[in-house]
Amino acid sequence: MNRYLSPPPFHTFDPIQKDPLELIPVICASMNGNHEDFQNLVGLIPGLPQMTEGEKPPLDPATILLLSLMDWQAGGGAPRPLDSGQSRERLGRFPTEDGNAIEYLLAFTKEGEGNNNLHNLLAKLARGLSEDSLGESIFCQGAGGIELLGWIDEAEVTQLRKEVERGSWKVSSDEPHDGGVQDAFRHLLVFLRAAGRRHCGLLMRRHS
Repeated sequence: MNRYLSPPPFHTFDPIQKDPLELIPVICASMNGNHEDFQNLVGLIPGLPQMTEGEKPPLDPATILLLSLMDWQAGGGAPRPLDSGQSRERLGRFPTEDGNAIEYLLAFTKEGEGNNNLHNLLAKLARGLSEDSLGESIFCQGAGGIELLGWIDEAEVTQLRKEVERGSWKVSSDEPHDGGVQDAFRHLLVFLRAAGRRHCGLLMRRHS
């Protein structure tokens, strides 16, 4: 009997308008019932229940962070996706065991001599909210299967786009999928260019 193999997780690249490092300290204070700084920073957020001063919020830190980061439309409408076509599907579920195109790029590209900015930016996008990066896991995993992986801000979107377009990187000789690096960069550029036009950052999430 054939063993069922579940598909790899799907990854999304969402538009964001705030920086997690700015939000995390005020969310931590809010988890202790001190909501004033958080509310002053974020204002009214769609889907975020009212917080009562002195009481712990009804949502976990990762969910609060996600809701606070998103590029909501005027009137509280859901954020418009940066791409809803082929690139969303191809980059979202890359043909590797973990389905993670950014980790694939980190594993199978070599940077130009004296330059490590490409890998730094890719690592921040793929791992910036991990326990290894932040020293705690409360901001990467939340209720309902929320998994926040990492992000880059608006300025870093432009930096990463230029690094990819410059082409000073090389493909590792042991790349397992012929043309995989080129394909991943091509679809990543769709998101980077769209984010640049919208003047927003990118948040990478995993959906199991």
